[in-house]
Amino acid sequence: MTTATPDLNLNHEPGHIKHDGHNLTGFIIFLCSESIIFLAFFSGFALLKLTSPEWLPEGVEGLETKLPLINTIVLVSSSFVAYFAERYLHKENLWGFRALWLLTMAMGTYFVYGQYVEWSELPFSLSSGVFGGTFYLLTGFHGLHVITGILLMALMLFRSFRPNNYAKGDMGVTSVSLFWHFVDVIWIILYILIYVWQRHT
Repeated sequence: MTTATPDLNLNHEPGHIKHDGHNLTGFIIFLCSESIIFLAFFSGFALLKLTSPEWLPEGVEGLETKLPLINTIVLVSSSFVAYFAERYLHKENLWGFRALWLLTMAMGTYFVYGQYVEWSELPFSLSSGVFGGTFYLLTGFHGLHVITGILLMALMLFRSFRPNNYAKGDMGVTSVSLFWHFVDVIWIILYILIYVWQRHT
């Protein structure tokens, strides 16, 4: 008499999902290439700020930092939530993983909404000089990465309901989690460049 194979217990020790670390090389290379792109943007932003005679648009004295700070706290906190969600998955606690993964998605969505609210209240546009162009380019490009991360998380959440989906490894979740941490680090740098630096000039 045969018995059904327990969910998530194929080809690995009980209580832990097998890792696919050696298969992450390509994805890490991708993140490195993304880092180079953002580094170029950061360098361009800093250079333009240091060399432009009129940096801020006319009538704009600076940016409000309250809402961006709240968004930053939410986004950075979501990285910790994603980390613990991944830990739950490694321990084969699917419902724990799903709950925290969904919470991470909600926090990311809140960040995007907060970014939209900030944009809608700004007294300048994309065409408002060098600052307006670089501000919307940097925050918009980062926002697209956040949205991409949320969509990838939704895919991983959907896949978690497929029987034995993570039996042979969890590279998908690990990759998405790494991407999310990357997006968070990029935002911290952006926050310092755009919102903190203005207070010291």
